[in-house]
Amino acid sequence: MQATTYAVIDTLAIKHNLSLVRQYAAHSKIMAIIKANAYGHGLFAVAEALQESVDAFGVARVDEGIQLRKAGISNKITILEGFTCQQELDSLVQLNLDAVIHSDKQIKLLQQQVADNKISVWLKLDVGMNRLGFNAAEFKTVYEKLQRCRFVKKPLGLMTHLSCADDPDSLITAKQIAVFNDSVSHLDGEKSIANSAAIISWPDAISDWVRPGIMLYGVSPLSKEIKLQLKPVMSLYSRIIAIKHIQAGEAVGYSGAWVSPHNTRLGVVAVGYGDGYPRYAKNGTPVLVNGERVPLVGRVSMDMITVDLANQANAKVGDTVTLWGKSLAVEEIARYADTIPYTLTCGITQRVTIETLVDNDG
Repeated sequence: MQATTYAVIDTLAIKHNLSLVRQYAAHSKIMAIIKANAYGHGLFAVAEALQESVDAFGVARVDEGIQLRKAGISNKITILEGFTCQQELDSLVQLNLDAVIHSDKQIKLLQQQVADNKISVWLKLDVGMNRLGFNAAEFKTVYEKLQRCRFVKKPLGLMTHLSCADDPDSLITAKQIAVFNDSVSHLDGEKSIANSAAIISWPDAISDWVRPGIMLYGVSPLSKEIKLQLKPVMSLYSRIIAIKHIQAGEAVGYSGAWVSPHNTRLGVVAVGYGDGYPRYAKNGTPVLVNGERVPLVGRVSMDMITVDLANQANAKVGDTVTLWGKSLAVEEIARYADTIPYTLTCGITQRVTIETLVDNDG
């Protein structure tokens, strides 16, 4: 029995998107970012699809790295939030995981180590994001401390993260790239600046390593609508489970938030915010029924949405409904819901069955 609501993950599309990364950054090593369950696409499925094609993986937290090692992923893995305590540091050493260093506490823990095993690290410079990392004034001093630390493998990696790279016209981004380059110009070690947006829009951010994330999943990282050659990896589907005939003037859904302007048929679709469909999707948000657009009407509930089938005379119970995917961009749905596509793909819940299309020919 096929699930009522399900997502299909196309690993061939992931590999296509990776090939685009290589076109933008032909001479860089690639750290594929697969944090947050690979942006909702399935941590292990994505890691297995990419493990022979990338130089490393990046995840946010130590437990994600542990899961990958337990699953047999042997690639270099960087923990982007680093470690916060001795127990996490011990896990990094035991499982050969790399750490991002961004705080004095981490350095103290490294200086106190007496074990023979060493750890590879990325030292992070904060160029204006004001989240993790050391500022430019203290960066060289911190670098020298780590250089003297016998527990740390040399040379160190040097990285930063850009706050406005999604805007191709940003004046801030060029300044942040310059701050990074000035701060590391006389320091040994491989460099990494570019996330997905910078890979596409900021050639000066392409360095030894790039860190593609959302673009691997076929989603544009840019704030402006620019035509890219990315292929969507996730397609989200459900089914019509009931059809209602209503008259003009009848209200639909919680609080009667939509009143029909005409006699029509409504399709009741078995998907809602309990599956990860956005609660605040507006009336008019498109879905596809039999490949044709129909509008969402009424409020999204936990388990169901309703769509106006006025232009779908042949629609029937059991028909497949596309919520987003290859024929309906998740970026468009995000705009209707006043959010970003990251929140939609990451928000897919455990109730949704995930089907992975695997490239059996390699």
